[in-house]
Amino acid sequence: MSHAFAGISLLALAAALVACSDGPTAVAVEGAPSPAHHKAASIASVSVVMRDLNAPRGLAFGPEGALYVAEAGTRAINGPCVALPRVPNQNCYSGTGAVSRLWKGTQERILSGLPSVYNPVANDIIGPHDVGFQGRGNGFVTVGWGSDPALRASLGAPGAGLGRLYRFNPSTHLRVVADVSAFERVANPAGGPFDSNPFGLLAEPGRQFVADAGGNSLLEVNDGAVSLVATFAPIAVPPGPFNPPFAQSEAVPTEVTRGPDGALYVSTLTGVPFRPGAAAIYRVVPGQAPVVYAGGFTQVTDFAWGADGSLYVLQYASAPFFGGPGSVVRVAPDDGARTTVINTLTAPTGIAVGPDGALYVSNRGNVEAVGEVLRIVP
Repeated sequence: MSHAFAGISLLALAAALVACSDGPTAVAVEGAPSPAHHKAASIASVSVVMRDLNAPRGLAFGPEGALYVAEAGTRAINGPCVALPRVPNQNCYSGTGAVSRLWKGTQERILSGLPSVYNPVANDIIGPHDVGFQGRGNGFVTVGWGSDPALRASLGAPGAGLGRLYRFNPSTHLRVVADVSAFERVANPAGGPFDSNPFGLLAEPGRQFVADAGGNSLLEVNDGAVSLVATFAPIAVPPGPFNPPFAQSEAVPTEVTRGPDGALYVSTLTGVPFRPGAAAIYRVVPGQAPVVYAGGFTQVTDFAWGADGSLYVLQYASAPFFGGPGSVVRVAPDDGARTTVINTLTAPTGIAVGPDGALYVSNRGNVEAVGEVLRIVP
């Protein structure tokens, strides 16, 4: 649909994005600055539990207790390139996506050679974005694309693997569940130019939910059939240094979870100029327009719920155009008070709350070879 989230890269995003229900009370108004009761960063214990990853993205704990991370891939070009309709002007097939697992202290890459693309103009890697589980033997992984789904055919046979949802099992057998990006071409639910980049994932019994960062939509996959749950409207850019030239920015949904109240919740990154305070967490009830649950965030790539109902929000950066460090902000379940847990992250992309109550964050999610997963104890 939209000029939206081609990937994590600043250049790719900047070029591609020129352009009511019962439930919890909203913690803040979308686009507003953080509430006054925002506490300073607390002292956190930080350790590296996974390393040498290739553009690590979403995280999930499997039913056996292992930690899994999606790796978007590397900058290697192992296939044809296709010209894109907007600058940056090409995606080149790489096929270096992967899924890695940390189990009983051992890190191993259990899936490799997954579909991925590298954009040498933007230095952007797009591939496996998120992982999720529904019982033993039912792992799922989203693979992105970041442009018009019809252009995948220009990459030949390798292009057919992009923009899809896959299932994998302990023996690493991989099969396609749904061509998620094809739905954008058929329905284009949010309007605008065709653009699809399957990103965040929630796996539930008999169905999966996918946040399409390119399509500005939340989709449901049921027995391989894709349907629309909700769309996310563009956000006005107030008068200031970025308006003009940017009158509005796209929502760019990045993750979907099931909240403590049973509703769906979706985070947004927002598009150019990636204005601080413009990102939000939305509460989504099927058949109704999304409602801001907690606003005033900056470039949210993921979020997770703690056992006590706390909301942990992962911010990719802190200044316009991906400037400044990333951070984790805790939103208290009772009064919505915010505490910065850590504010020294580098391009963080995924967060999960472990069985031990610690936070696990994929860091350096925009580069190959040096990506890592951090264990953070507030």
